[in-house]
Order: sequence, then C-alpha cells, then structure tokens
Amino acid sequence: MTDADDLMTRRRATWAAAGRTLTPSLPTISARLARLATARPGGVGLDQQVDVYAGGIVGELEQRTAELLGCADAAFFPTGTMAQQVALRCWAERTGSRVVASHPLAHLEVHERAAYAVVTGLRAVHPTREPRIATAAEVRALGEPFGTLMLELPMREPGFVLPEWEELAEVVAAAREREAVVHVDGARLWECTTHFGHGLAEIAELADSVYVSFYKSLGGLSGAALAGPAEFVEEARAWRHRYGGQLFQQWPAALAALEGLQRELPRLPSYVVHARVVAEGLREGFAAAGVPFFRVHPRVPHTHQFQVWLPYGAEALMDAGTALAAETGTCLFRTWTEPGDPPGLSVTEVTVTEPGLAWTAADVAAEAAALVERVAGAGAAAPGAAASGAAGPGAAGPVPSG
Repeated sequence: MTDADDLMTRRRATWAAAGRTLTPSLPTISARLARLATARPGGVGLDQQVDVYAGGIVGELEQRTAELLGCADAAFFPTGTMAQQVALRCWAERTGSRVVASHPLAHLEVHERAAYAVVTGLRAVHPTREPRIATAAEVRALGEPFGTLMLELPMREPGFVLPEWEELAEVVAAAREREAVVHVDGARLWECTTHFGHGLAEIAELADSVYVSFYKSLGGLSGAALAGPAEFVEEARAWRHRYGGQLFQQWPAALAALEGLQRELPRLPSYVVHARVVAEGLREGFAAAGVPFFRVHPRVPHTHQFQVWLPYGAEALMDAGTALAAETGTCLFRTWTEPGDPPGLSVTEVTVTEPGLAWTAADVAAEAAALVERVAGAGAAAPGAAASGAAGPGAAGPVPSG
C-alpha cells in the first residue's frame, strides 16, 4: 500500500466514524450481510432456491424492472458496461449501421475504456461537445448517418444535468427523423421523474431500449438491467452469455436490487427535493465565508446529486474536512479532485440520501463556512484560484465541463 493509499484509508475511516454525515459511508461487510439476511422485498422469502444461470429471484427482478419501465421485457446484467455494449451491438445489427451518436462526456466514452469501439467494433460521432445532451437541431445537423442515438440521463460528468421534458421529446423525434433508434443510458434514471414531471414508464417510452443500474441510486450490491422490446431483450440475453455475463448465481445482487426498488425508489423524489435545500445552504455558507469563487452546479439540482466547485486544492479540502470530522463528529464532504479545467479549482459530487434529509439549509451553511474557514486559514488556495475569484462569489461564468 502506498503512502497515498494509506492516507486515504485513514481519511475514510474518520469520515465513516463521524456521527453525522450528509452522505452515508459504504457499509461494512457484516452490516451488509445482516441487511441481506433480513430483506423481504415484495414478499421474497429466503427459503426459496438460489438462482441457477438466471431464473428464480433474478427472473423476479427482471419482471419487476420491466413493469416499472413499462417495457415488454428486461434482462439482468452483472455490469452496466456489459449491458451498454450488448445494447449497442444489438441495435447495430438491426439498423445495419455501426455508427453511434453519443456525447464525448458520456459514460460510454469516459468510463468504459472505449469498449464500444475496441470490443464491439462501433464508431462514435458527436452532435455536440457542450456540457449537456444534444439539441434536436444538433441531431438534425449531424453531417453523417448514424444508427443509434445514445442519451445519458442524467449526464454525470457535466453535473448530473437533464434537459427539459419538451427538449428530450424533440431530440428523440429528431433521431427518428434520421431513421435512428434511441438507447438511453439510464444508470440513474430512477431519480429523473421529479425534474421531468413524468413517470419512469413515460420516460422509457421515448426510447427503444433503456439501461438502468441497481446500485448507483438504489443502494444495491451491483448489477444492471437492459429493458426494451421482447425480441430485442431475448437477443441481448444471447449476447450476455457470449460476453461472459451468464453467471452461475447472482442472488445476492438480485436480492439487494429488489430491496432497493422497494426501499429507495419511493424515497428518491424526497432526496431530489431536499438536494435543492442542501444546494441553497451551501451557497449561503460559501457566500457568508467570503469565498472568492464557488459554484454549486446546477444551481437548482436536477436530481439528488450535483457538483460543488471551490478555489482550493483537493488535498487541502480533504485534510480540512477530515480534521473537522474528527473534532466535531460531522462530515459534510469527502473526496475532492482537481480536474485541471478550469485550473485552480477542485470539485466534489454531493449525493443527498436519507442521512441528508436531517440537514437544514442553516446546518449545511454552517458546516460549509467552517470548512472554508479552516482551509483558508491554512493558506490553501490552489494555484490560479485568485484569477478564478475575479468572477465573484457564486459567479455564473462558464459551467465547468467535467
């Protein structure tokens, strides 16, 4: 273990030991096992036989997912990356085009090691490079044909952002005009209903296929599902086997996913609403502390997750947050990174779940101000931060791209 690994391990232990946190730490193995042992999602009993190469509890999860999304069928996958590749491969075969219109900041590009090209043999084109999904006009103006338009809802890298409902419908219509199918990377689709004002089935109905994750928002162990027309999903199951996704037993992941659908899915709208309270508290706290530049993005969060940007080094921010957690038993933020664009800034992702509901805007503001005062007192402004501060507190300058 390197010194950096050891430092991060000690930080995480301190954050986990804090009595009050905005976002929960990962559970211990014993706590996770105890939770699984007492889970009874939808009446599922623990005395039933384990699954064998799908079926059983995995089949129950697939059926429940298809019902929620209003789709004919759904197939469970061990990873979202595999589900994405299979979906795009199946549509390429059906449309006769190996070109996928996607965004350069999409999960497909940033977090899957270009698997769509290296493994699946596809090629991507980008209707836009702006930190948002493409508009209908940009899709119509794309200078070459494509078989599949892939939309990430929400887009994580630019700040968990979503279009307006009418904009989403228009971009889907534009893809149809181009005789393309629409695949939705909906790893976090579960929490989009509040922003759109439409249910999961209505959102999924816009697309030809949808991928959803069972751990990113629902607190599951792992796993994903690919939903769509029955024939498409049956073909996806064949490719799941070829890609090595036909695992002997997956009941722990399936059980945790069913529990997440029962426990967390109904709570997500309240998390989204309260994320707006937390975002406002952060703005108030940073402004009161006189931060030369900060950004809470989006200003009004679209989901229960959003970004916070500050003009200090990532290590200084984590040092200060860890010290405050140890001294006060309260943990506001955890990991920070320095993307380098814009220079002189660090960013963290905020996720509001059940523990965050107990925080008022005033609570958040007080902790945010305490963190900034601790960092500023240590003279920890990142290189170039002074130039960034010229825009003023909470400035509405260019949105960071990642």
